[in-house]
Amino acid sequence: MKSPSIAFAVAFALASAPALAAPPPKKPLTQWTCEEFLAVDDTFKPKVVYWATAYGKGGKPESATIDVDGIETVTPQIVDACVKVKTQSFWQVLKNEWTKFEAVAKKDVKKVEKAM
Repeated sequence: MKSPSIAFAVAFALASAPALAAPPPKKPLTQWTCEEFLAVDDTFKPKVVYWATAYGKGGKPESATIDVDGIETVTPQIVDACVKVKTQSFWQVLKNEWTKFEAVAKKDVKKVEKAM
């Protein structure tokens, strides 16, 4: 008899978990802290990074193209940097991690060019 009641309690807890999750912050992404970024569901973090990457200074896109493979690579780096210091600016971490990623990519291109 206790098994059905335990199963019901577990099912209820799982069903109500999304309702108990913290809502996303109601402020511009450029003003988010790392803590607010980390509160976003993991499946949406790459989408946030994608959007933030496309969004540039003054609300204008920084470039017409976006490196989708780069998004998949840089998102975990952003998460790692944010976990270290949750109070820092998400926007600044995003820019810093992209700068690092692009520097490595340039070195890789130079290596390939030398090998040719």
